[in-house]
Amino acid sequence: MKFKIVYDKPGRIRFRCGAYAFEKELESAVQKAVLDCAFASEAEVHSENGGILVYYQKGHRSDIVQIIAGLNPRKLTPIPESSGTEQIDTDFKKDLVKLVAKRFLCKALLPTPISNCIVFFKGMRYLWRAVDALGQGHLNVDVLDGASVTACLIQKNYKTAGTIMFMLSISSLLEDYTRARTRAALTDSLAIKADQVWRVTEDGDVLVSMKQLKIGDEIRVRTGSIIPVDGTITDGEATINESSMTGEPLSVMKSKDASVFAGTVIDEGSIVIRVRAMSSDTKLQKIIELIDHSENLKAGVQSKAERLADRIVPFSFLGFGLTLLLTRIITKAVSILMVDYSCAIKLSTPIAVISAIREASDADITVKGGKYLEAFAQADTIVFDKTGTLTNAQPVLERVISFDETRSEEEVLKIAACLEEHFPHSVARAIVKGASDKNLFHEEEHADVQYIVAHGIATILHGERAIIGSKHFVSEDEGIVITPEQQAEINEKAGACSVVYLAVGKQLTGALCISDPPRVEAKEAVELLKAAGIQNIVMLTGDSERAAKVTAEKLGITTYCAQVLPEDKHSYVERLKAEGKHVIMVGDGINDAPALAAANVSVAMSDASDIAQEAADITLRGASLTELATLRALSERLMHRINRNYRFIIAFNSALLLSGLCGFLSPSASAFLHNASTMMICAKSMTPLMDQRKEEQQRA
Repeated sequence: MKFKIVYDKPGRIRFRCGAYAFEKELESAVQKAVLDCAFASEAEVHSENGGILVYYQKGHRSDIVQIIAGLNPRKLTPIPESSGTEQIDTDFKKDLVKLVAKRFLCKALLPTPISNCIVFFKGMRYLWRAVDALGQGHLNVDVLDGASVTACLIQKNYKTAGTIMFMLSISSLLEDYTRARTRAALTDSLAIKADQVWRVTEDGDVLVSMKQLKIGDEIRVRTGSIIPVDGTITDGEATINESSMTGEPLSVMKSKDASVFAGTVIDEGSIVIRVRAMSSDTKLQKIIELIDHSENLKAGVQSKAERLADRIVPFSFLGFGLTLLLTRIITKAVSILMVDYSCAIKLSTPIAVISAIREASDADITVKGGKYLEAFAQADTIVFDKTGTLTNAQPVLERVISFDETRSEEEVLKIAACLEEHFPHSVARAIVKGASDKNLFHEEEHADVQYIVAHGIATILHGERAIIGSKHFVSEDEGIVITPEQQAEINEKAGACSVVYLAVGKQLTGALCISDPPRVEAKEAVELLKAAGIQNIVMLTGDSERAAKVTAEKLGITTYCAQVLPEDKHSYVERLKAEGKHVIMVGDGINDAPALAAANVSVAMSDASDIAQEAADITLRGASLTELATLRALSERLMHRINRNYRFIIAFNSALLLSGLCGFLSPSASAFLHNASTMMICAKSMTPLMDQRKEEQQRA
């Protein structure tokens, strides 16, 4: 392969092969071919420019050069990337076939004495587990399994003992498969599909995958791009929309040494960021581990099931003893041991919970633990933040007010758009788009514009100073007089809108009313939540009373609180809980974090700040509020499934106990039916709770 060496230092060399040297599908194959060399320790491959960066053991530069020169992409085969779930499915099928084949081959080919010996030694493992559990002071399902197998071995009933262990092995295999598959499916669906970023290097900017990024690296982010990491600006300046962080739609100017956060967007400018924290994989892994291991995150019904399962075990032994004492028939007594309620209860409930979490993830909803699904099903109150939650934090121009007799509203808008187009933050874009929608086109008639951080814009227009920005900037900083009559007219016409003030030549020229309209689906989401049984719907906002009232009326929300500070939101949620309410809090910014932490269950939007997502128990990755209704239905159906499982387990196993006690079923038949029913109910617990097509038809 032809190449050019663009960087060459001991231990590190970069080759540039050209944009058409190999396809993107061959990146992994090229990387593998390089790393197969014993002297290469690390390699980065990029098809966009044919770049190959190799880290190698010093003294072996010529070996690396020979490897690159000898590469022939046409002879390389793309390396398929199989998902974790596919591998788990394949392994499960292999293990199941192996288990069944081994069972029947042993019965068919091995002499009875040898087969009985194998059964005996396998039975010792169950006995050891039982002894170990008893030694730790636990009288649980392991003890029950060990006792039933041992009782059969004592009777020299090797056939029944083998059948019992075979069914227990299948149950264990199914349980392991279910847990592994739901965990892998959840991991796949939660995985952040990281975009590539431009990493700043000594050789210039290099396009790399987020996976290759490390803390301390520097990346360049330009206009219109989402900042993918938390970090510190080391070069450049930009206006950054931090509505996901602050809850406010106005962009702010940031320059060297300022902190920036993942999920915020650069409106204008180019900055270099030193990576301080990366949250994608680590946060994902944290969530998965929490779901999988944390006792505190288990649903109350799940923990209750596990405690109940262990408490039932002593009664199984009591039934065994009484049956043996009263009938003197060991077969009937062992039949009692073959059946227990605890096994199905203990397996089906966590499987149902983690399957529901996976299903929520498939619907673009991240749930950090089973307890939050249970809390969501029990909730009777939901509290919404307004900005960025019920609204998109994407301002639009509502109307223009002119206070200059020589300039019409159209002229005021043309001047404002002419100034704002140089700094396309969210409000500026709303003004420029408003002018464009009215077919108002303008020529550059002003001098260079000056952006005044967090205030507004100033320039010279036809020899006069022209400024546009907040009331504080125009009135207090620039000394422009806003009369009571003008302010009264603004208040009347602006309604729930925010106001941008324009002044030319020391006179207030006009005002532009900017609104942050509700999300398109917000009203539907409120109606769906009411239909789902959550009648107490509250909106909290830092906006004015007028703005809050208008938004609440549009969405059908009867309870709202305006001009609320972050600590007030927290207090409000605590007050609702004190009144006996089960509260869901939905928010997106840092200002919502205290309230999110206080609620019984909290929800963050997809574009929420890192802190909000960290504090929240659930994240809506699809950015649609109607997902809340989906989650409500899912959580209620989960609780219904668990309760229905309980009823079936109790009824079916009671029937088995009575049949064994009356002599209708042998121990092996009892074991088969019990384990088969356990497997069936576990398999049923893995099936989807929601019929997606039916749900879509109902919504349509």
